[in-house]
Amino acid sequence: MSIKVKRFRAQPMSRLLEGQGELGSLMRMARLIERAQAHLRAQLPAELGEHLYVGGFREGRLTLITDRATWLTRLRYEQPRLLKRLHELAGFEAVSGFDLKVRPVRPPKTPMRQTRHLPSRAADELSSCAADVDNPRLKRALERLASHAES
Repeated sequence: MSIKVKRFRAQPMSRLLEGQGELGSLMRMARLIERAQAHLRAQLPAELGEHLYVGGFREGRLTLITDRATWLTRLRYEQPRLLKRLHELAGFEAVSGFDLKVRPVRPPKTPMRQTRHLPSRAADELSSCAADVDNPRLKRALERLASHAES
């Protein structure tokens, strides 16, 4: 039994991203969605446009996402006008409607920083322990810990 190995030559990234394969079609779809988002945002008032995201395209419907229900309500009233404007953009003539969704955007939480205070009396105790210890690593660790005392 033998195993045949196909030898592929390395291809430039531009060919992979622009090619006919799955990656190429995915990149083309991402560019189309980006164009649609920019075009739709330009058609809306600034305060509404910054809350609009295009989430995808499936079965002739474009998914529009906002971060709050209040913006979604305003988008519902704008749907006919937005659909008409979107049909003016090349490549979006087949869009039959919108699916509207609310997806709250939560900023990542930064962990609260815990500050600890070492009283000077505790630092004195640590220093005296360090003086009595024979192990050099432990001695350095205790001295370093004692150096964090409040001034």
